[in-house]
Amino acid sequence: MSLFRSKTEKHLDALLESICMNMANNYKDNAQADFRDFEEALEEAVREGRLSEKSRKYYETRRGEFGEKLKGYSHKDQKPYWTRGEG
Repeated sequence: MSLFRSKTEKHLDALLESICMNMANNYKDNAQADFRDFEEALEEAVREGRLSEKSRKYYETRRGEFGEKLKGYSHKDQKPYWTRGEG
């Protein structure tokens, strides 16, 4: 994105950064919560016309990318190591 971003873009970027950080640290529930916050903030910004067309496309692309990465990304779906037949 450009050097001079709006307050809305800075907020969306901070949420994306938080998602990345939580994924890197395997904080699955936090990453999912941040993604929901990102989606809500993006939809509000689009609805209120606070993003340029270029920015809207960028953030919608990022939403799609993270949506795919986060499908099934939960501790609830994770089996304990002792039931996986390892060892």
